[in-house]
Amino acid sequence: MREILVDLEKCLGCKTCELACATAHSKEKNFFAAIFEEPKPVRRIFVEADGSTNFPLTCRHCEDAPCVTACMSGALTKDELTGEVVLNSQRCIGCFMCVMVCPFGVIVENQRKAAKCDRCAEIGYPQCVLACPTKALSFIEVPVYAKKERKKYLTNFLVKE
Repeated sequence: MREILVDLEKCLGCKTCELACATAHSKEKNFFAAIFEEPKPVRRIFVEADGSTNFPLTCRHCEDAPCVTACMSGALTKDELTGEVVLNSQRCIGCFMCVMVCPFGVIVENQRKAAKCDRCAEIGYPQCVLACPTKALSFIEVPVYAKKERKKYLTNFLVKE
């Protein structure tokens, strides 16, 4: 499964990812045209600041997703192949139970229906990742990342001994 990974040391809190996300979910898919769209396009990534640390938050596609369990209409489902939590906005009835139970607060209201990160499925690659000027965001395969981190840890461990 692929995940959007955040490197906290690189994030400046510039919110370019938020703009890219909103643009990717706009009608025209163009930043300047999106500014004038009604209703305004809604972002699905949120940069939160805590003192000197900035953290972009987006759907974590939880293994045991509380939003899927809470969704009465069945609009939120777990894709067994990719592991992604998928929103079918045609089925959403706007009860916002998913908004209330999301532990990360990243499901939002959009025209009386829920909206959440879809990893830019329509475009094919998360635009927040592509837009980040410092490369603080990356879209990686979890097993590949885990292997790289194990190797880095082992190298650091052996060097210190």
